[in-house]
Amino acid sequence: MTGVIIKSTGSWYLVRTEDHQQFQCRIRGKFRIKGIKSTNPLTVGDHVDFDLEKKSNTGIITNIHDRKNYIIRKSVKLSKQTHIIAANIDCAFLLITIDSPPTLPSFIDRFLATTEAYHIEAILLFNKIDIYDENQNLQKNKLLKIYSDIGYQCIEISVTKNININKVKNLMKDKVSMISGHSGVGKSSLINTIAPSLNLKIAEISTQHKQGQHTTTFAEMFALPFGGYIIDTPGIKGFGVVDFKQQEIGDYFREFFVLKNKCKFNNCLHVNEPNCAVKEALEKGNIAPSRYKSYLQLLAGEDENYRINIYE
Repeated sequence: MTGVIIKSTGSWYLVRTEDHQQFQCRIRGKFRIKGIKSTNPLTVGDHVDFDLEKKSNTGIITNIHDRKNYIIRKSVKLSKQTHIIAANIDCAFLLITIDSPPTLPSFIDRFLATTEAYHIEAILLFNKIDIYDENQNLQKNKLLKIYSDIGYQCIEISVTKNININKVKNLMKDKVSMISGHSGVGKSSLINTIAPSLNLKIAEISTQHKQGQHTTTFAEMFALPFGGYIIDTPGIKGFGVVDFKQQEIGDYFREFFVLKNKCKFNNCLHVNEPNCAVKEALEKGNIAPSRYKSYLQLLAGEDENYRINIYE
C-alpha cells in the first residue's frame, strides 16, 4: 500500500492512503539507520510504501519515495544531528511577531536561507499587527521593507481581528503548505481561523505572551476544507542551518546572489576581498546591515545565539 505520512510521533507514523484510510505504521530497524543521519528518518509529507501486519491493523513502512524537497535544521537536543521538519512542501509560511514573542532577524534569515537552499517558496506573515504600539510598528515596517525589497511576499495579518486571513487562504489553496515560527506567534490560532473544523488545541492565555501558547509537540498534516494541506509544526526556538558550504551561503541570500557576477573574484566570500559588489552595495545602503550580519554568522558557522539590531 502507498500513502503519505500525516503525523510523526517519533517511533510511530500515521499514514493516510489516497482513499483517506489511516494506518499507524512503524519502520524496520535497519531502515531507520540506512543512509540517514537525522534524528527522524521519515517526516510529515513523505510518501511511503507499507505492508499491513496480519495480526493487527498496523503497518510496516518498507520504502520512502524520492522527495521533491524538504526543510531541515539542527536538532536542538543533539547539536551534531539534524531534524527534518517536513517534506514535499509547496510553500513555507513563517509567522513573525515583533513582540510577545519577538522574532529576530537572525531567525528569519536562517529560515529563508534554508528555504532557498531546498527550493521552497517562502512567505512571511507578520501577525498581531492590531496590538503594536508606535515603536513596534516602526520595527515591523523596517522588516517589511527589508524582505519585500529582496523579493519575498510579506503579508500583515491579525488572527484575532481576521485581517488578511482570506489572502493567506487563497495562497494555500490546493497546495501543501507548512507553517513555522516561534512558540506563541499564533500558528495554531491561524490554522483554527483558516479551518475552524480542525479545532487545534491552544493553551490558556499566557500573561507573558498575552496570547494562547502553541501546544503542538509533533508535526502534523491536515486537509484544508477549501483544497490543499497544511502542516503544523512545533514551535522553534532556534534555527540551526545544516550542511551549508561557505561558497554557497551567499547564493541563499537573494540580494547577494544577483550581485555575485559583479564581484572581481568568482569565489568571493564578500568579506575582505577587493572590488566586492556585495560590500559596495552594503556601503551604499542597498543591502540591510542585519542581513549582512546574518550572512557573516552563517559564514563563520556560529550558532544562532546572537541578537541583531535592525536599526544599526
